Amino acid sequence: MTAREQTRTVRIGNRMIGGGNPIAIQSMCNTKTENVKETVEQIHRLEAAGCEIIRVTVPTMEAARAVKEIKKEISIPLVADIHFDYRMAIAAIENGADKIRINPGNIGSEDRVRAVVDTARAHNVPIRVGVNSGSLEKNLIEKYGGVTAEGIVESALDKVKMIEDMGYDNLVISIKSSDVLMCIRAHELIAGQTRYPLHVGITEAGTLYSGNIKSAAGLGIILYQGIGDTIRVSLTGDPVEEIKSAKLILKTLGLRKGGIEVVSCPTCGRTRIDLIRLANQVETMAAEFDSLDGVKVAVMGCVVNGPGEAREADVGIAGGVGEGLLIRKGEIIRKVPEEELLSVLRQELVKIREERQRAV
Repeated sequence: MTAREQTRTVRIGNRMIGGGNPIAIQSMCNTKTENVKETVEQIHRLEAAGCEIIRVTVPTMEAARAVKEIKKEISIPLVADIHFDYRMAIAAIENGADKIRINPGNIGSEDRVRAVVDTARAHNVPIRVGVNSGSLEKNLIEKYGGVTAEGIVESALDKVKMIEDMGYDNLVISIKSSDVLMCIRAHELIAGQTRYPLHVGITEAGTLYSGNIKSAAGLGIILYQGIGDTIRVSLTGDPVEEIKSAKLILKTLGLRKGGIEVVSCPTCGRTRIDLIRLANQVETMAAEFDSLDGVKVAVMGCVVNGPGEAREADVGIAGGVGEGLLIRKGEIIRKVPEEELLSVLRQELVKIREERQRAV
């Protein structure tokens, strides 16, 4: 049994995490929460991409009040992100936040933390206790000779105990670092010391390019060990890209099904079509066919190896000189002009979808 299956179950709005429930995909809005219209529009785009839990920052009382209005327009759970001002946490809960994220270390005195905990208890709202390597306390840095995985874990568990001692245990833990190896080690350590659900991610991972590589490497190792109940891929860019990346990481690890898997060759000197553009178009188009679980689409650059390489795919295309081949289950169906390859591939996917619907 994995650590994931042994964690407690926590309800966040209409979604359950922990206890072996499917790993939930999260993101965070980069809009000003006070701008309800813009924030709701972004959340709708994220929902459409597959976001299952969304977080917004609550730095002002106006933002806390906006939580109530945003909640009216969305269907996924909303998490309020709080830093420094405990009053924002209380107001966010009172305005309907499904969960709050705090670092008790920067909220202030124990009385202020208790005020937040008492409000969370009254509304039965879970608290995500978040600790980042950048916020590690000086005494733990001195104890461990620097910022370490052991220090991050101790900090998180100390804060969890503080809240437990206040009589509340509706908790989720997140421990993050931009150092991938430190983050992996910290999750390995904490998984054996707590049964609270873990929110995992590589914080401040970077741009779409570097952030995806760091997140895939770090999250891949953490998740493969059975650790993690909900994830966020943190990227500097459109948060929709975070959802795409998270879905692909989970699918690659066999932790999530749904939608089409697109495989494509890396190109070589034999390529005679614009394969890079075509492969990106196919990947975008694949989002239209989320219901086709387990369908593999191959996009190959030449007719020499294309049919053979695409044999394991349900449907594929292979390029030639101004034309290409349409392939189904390794069999060449027909030649197609290059400019029609994408539309012909879409038609084949529609056929597969209709075949499945008739079989039900």
